[in-house]
Amino acid sequence: MTKTEGTVERAYRQLKEMATNYAFKPESRLNESELAKQLETSRTPLREALNRLVAEGFLTSRSGQGFFCRSLTPAEIMDLYEARGAIECEAVKLAALRADPSDVLDLEKFLERSRADYRPGTPPEILVKLDEEFHLRLTALSGNAEMVRMLENMNGRIHYVRLIDLKALSERDGPDVVTTDPHRRILDAVKRRDPEAAQQAMRAHIERRLEAITQTVRSAFAQLYAP
Repeated sequence: MTKTEGTVERAYRQLKEMATNYAFKPESRLNESELAKQLETSRTPLREALNRLVAEGFLTSRSGQGFFCRSLTPAEIMDLYEARGAIECEAVKLAALRADPSDVLDLEKFLERSRADYRPGTPPEILVKLDEEFHLRLTALSGNAEMVRMLENMNGRIHYVRLIDLKALSERDGPDVVTTDPHRRILDAVKRRDPEAAQQAMRAHIERRLEAITQTVRSAFAQLYAP
């Protein structure tokens, strides 16, 4: 990797983290001069990183106006959840048919280790990261690298909303409601080589939060614009 490529990659990763967590307000225009100073980079690698994030759906651009943070609406989040569900339900079916038993065992061990973090007091940021890692590793068991790539993208684009959703769920129903049990049911079906049961468990796991999306997005806005 050349020095220029390394600079672009560093700027890309920093900007992606900011965009993922809505460090930029929804639909707000990005100040490239300020960003270049903040990230200690020049405008050329910054522009390359910004264009890459536009292509990945984290930012938008308008001809002659520059770069903008993506919007945050219930309809757009619903689209992402539905797309995520379609990918993961197909991936888990393939995993049940294709997964190497040793890889399934490795994921079981990961799930068992992560149980210790599913307890009152664990920061929601850690729980969401653990959840994302489980789903990515499960999708990887399908043997389809494109599905993994697409899921990584969607995880980043709904990360903030999922964080708000988890906080709301814990506050309403208590922290004990967040468990590894749904993951256990999905993985058990994969281990049994039962693609239909694996799909059903995955669909139930993802769709259980769809009804709350509108309220979750409202809560996300409230968090972003809180004084």
